Amino acid sequence: MADQKIEPVSGRPPFQRIALLLQGGGALGSYQAGVYQALAEANLHPDCVAGISIGAINAALIAGNPPERRVKALRTFWETVTETPPGVLPLFAPLLGLMANGNDLMHRAVNRTYAFSNLLGGAPGFFAPRDLPFYLMSSRHPETESFYDVSPLRKTLLSLVDFDRIGSKSIRLCVGAVNVKSGNMRYFDSDLSDITVDHVMASGSLPPGFPATKVDGEYYWDGGLLSNTPLDWVLGTRPRMDTLAFQVDLWNARGELPQDLIGLDLRQKEIRYSSRTRANTDQFKKMQRLRRAAQRLINMVPDQDILERDPELALLRSEADATVYNIVHLIYRAKRYEGSAKDFLFSRGMMEEHWTAGYEDTARTLSRPEVLQRPSSEDGVATFDEIEP
Repeated sequence: MADQKIEPVSGRPPFQRIALLLQGGGALGSYQAGVYQALAEANLHPDCVAGISIGAINAALIAGNPPERRVKALRTFWETVTETPPGVLPLFAPLLGLMANGNDLMHRAVNRTYAFSNLLGGAPGFFAPRDLPFYLMSSRHPETESFYDVSPLRKTLLSLVDFDRIGSKSIRLCVGAVNVKSGNMRYFDSDLSDITVDHVMASGSLPPGFPATKVDGEYYWDGGLLSNTPLDWVLGTRPRMDTLAFQVDLWNARGELPQDLIGLDLRQKEIRYSSRTRANTDQFKKMQRLRRAAQRLINMVPDQDILERDPELALLRSEADATVYNIVHLIYRAKRYEGSAKDFLFSRGMMEEHWTAGYEDTARTLSRPEVLQRPSSEDGVATFDEIEP
């Protein structure tokens, strides 16, 4: 798999909860599968897994299988959706791949060939083009108004995910989607209600490629339209718990000034979907510092009974806590030859590259002992960025 060696962690890290938070990013999602494989080999099995879009699909594959079968389920899914689709263009791709060895320009040409093939022919087990052009077959029905049919994904998920297992609450699953009418984000959380294949499909219903998904009488689109990370939901829900969180981002907020139209398209995607994870984390650290300060003040009140009688003190008490958090950022850093189509480039070669990158980035991060140690800072929050090779 990789040059990095992962040593299993002896005993559970000193946190009440291990959370895995998975961003949306289409075909880049195999990076998250590599991250999970590394965590599993390190014996760091999450208690909570949450995702948006492709992150929701990976999260369901993890939560809907026992620990010993999760990597296999992820591998089956990603090998299925990256099988070479039928058509003329893919016939030339292997030859181009041999020619592209070490040549970024040729590699980019190979990627564009596969991406164009996915655009025309879909991805096996995931999505397929509708029989007629979208503008000729408009049915005015939300579940069919899209360029692609996603019924293959439904079948794939039902074959690989045990939703009864998710319902048993052995592991918490959260997936985010946007209500089409209200425009509001909604998280479907297995701690609060049952999760079905529809909830997972809703989280990845990105228009106009994919149709809206109906859940409980309402239609939903891809959660990435509003927020491409479930960080705030998982860390903000009560009861608050000491948490070791692995935040896996597929889009890098930092990048270079684009020099052409292709670069411009790529850069705007990165900015739009990166979710400003660092800014969100900085804001969370500030809020947590205030909560911990409030907890210290509450502890100094000589008459504890007044905390119940005074409404303002009661409000302060409800927000105060001394929980601690380690937030570990794992961010996919795309190669130059991937281009702006990297999120719908479902090729086996790039899938393996992404998977290996996720595995290796996680191995390097886990080599830092402090990642698994409780923070000692005043705000009780420690953040870690993945170490580049």
